[in-house]
Formats: sequence, structure tokens, C-alpha cells
Amino acid sequence: MFTGIIEELGTVAALETLSTGARLRIECAEVLSDLTEGASIAVNGVCLTAVRIGKNSFGADLAPETLSRSNLGSLNRGSRVNLERPVTPATRLSGHIVQGHVDATGEIVALDELGEGNWWLKVRLPETLDRYLVPKGSISLDGISLTIARLDPGPVVGVTVIPHTMEKTTLGSAEVGGLLNVEVDVLAKHVEKLLASR
Repeated sequence: MFTGIIEELGTVAALETLSTGARLRIECAEVLSDLTEGASIAVNGVCLTAVRIGKNSFGADLAPETLSRSNLGSLNRGSRVNLERPVTPATRLSGHIVQGHVDATGEIVALDELGEGNWWLKVRLPETLDRYLVPKGSISLDGISLTIARLDPGPVVGVTVIPHTMEKTTLGSAEVGGLLNVEVDVLAKHVEKLLASR
């Protein structure tokens, strides 16, 4: 489990496409301090298993399901990625519950500067996710815990991005037309299933 509070920006060192899936290598520093073989790590909000851990990097194997639901397959050497280690029992839950199980990708339709380093981000999501979205609810975009400030038909979610988030995450280099990994609130999914059984 993750919180959506990004710890570090990593850099893609390699992405090798295989007949089924792919093999990813990420250069980083901070998250390596206690990373062990087989541990979970969120890369752009996707929960991956760390393997082939080196002094300055780690590897991860990407399953076909991961490639079909996320933007990881479109990364290139030099791409920046958001990194977060899983929570521990003593960790503050600063964001919201993020599993790293990406539902889909969403397209950036607007990224407008509001002033003083704040930005307004609008992302179009698949219609199948609309039922899990509510104003002031939580959403994970590329692994970043954000609050839905506005919800328009489409659905299109609008979120405010503060200066710290723009500086410390991949949103600082995001562009209109780009794809972000989307994970909706898992609690909404559980409520839906419980209500459907009535």
C-alpha cells in the first residue's frame, strides 16, 4: 500500500520490450536506501516488484496487463518517473490509500498556470471510471495523491497542483496530450460491490 506522496524522481535507464511484457531499469538514490529484492515499489503509481537491485538503480519486470493499463510502456531512456516505497505500520498516511493497481490512463486536456507556482490540471478519464469520482474525493494520477476539485462530463477531473508537487513530481514536465496513470479510490469500488449485492 502507498500514500501517493512521491519520495523521489527517478530516471529510466532502460526499457527492454520482450515477446510478453517488458523489463524496466530505473536510476535513483533515495528509495534504494532500504529497497530489497522482491519488495514493492510504485513507479508512476504502478506497484512493481523490485529486482536486480544495484548501487544506483533497480529493475522491474512489466507484465502484459501492466503495459495495457498504464503509461509505462511508452517510457523512453531518460524519462522521469515518480517513485514511492510502500508504507510501514509507523508511516503517516499523508495522502490516501493508493494500491498501485492502475485502472487506466487519462489524457491531459489542460495544464494552466494559476500564478505563484500553482497550476490547474484537467484530465479526461474513461467513462467506466466516472461512477468512482466525486468532488473533493481522492484520485491518484501517476501515483500522486490529488483531490478532485472539479468534475465535468466526459468525465474530466480538475485538480489544483501546488508548487511543491510541480517541482517534485513528473507533473513539472507534463504536457497537454500526455497520458497519466489513473487509480480511483478503492473504497468506492468496495462500496459499489457491497451495494450491488443488496
